[in-house]
Amino acid sequence: MIYLPTLHAFAMNNVFTGSWKSLRFKLTPQVVKMENSREVDMEASRIFAELWHGIFCYEKSQIEKTETFPMSEEGREALRAWLEANIESD
Repeated sequence: MIYLPTLHAFAMNNVFTGSWKSLRFKLTPQVVKMENSREVDMEASRIFAELWHGIFCYEKSQIEKTETFPMSEEGREALRAWLEANIESD
């Protein structure tokens, strides 16, 4: 199973990169703060996902697919399913 950080990690604006077999991915939070507050508006926030295959890092690779997911448990599980659907058999 592909590891994904908790929603709290994304809410703190942490970018995450990971891999599984030849699949590589980068997850970038798009955090929206509540008006007049430092609280994160989870309903308005998103996770932007990019993926590619191969042995090279992000900067040396061509991104094959991108998708944006809600910053929620449902969005996190949809993100995991999207990544798993893009695993190539090695």
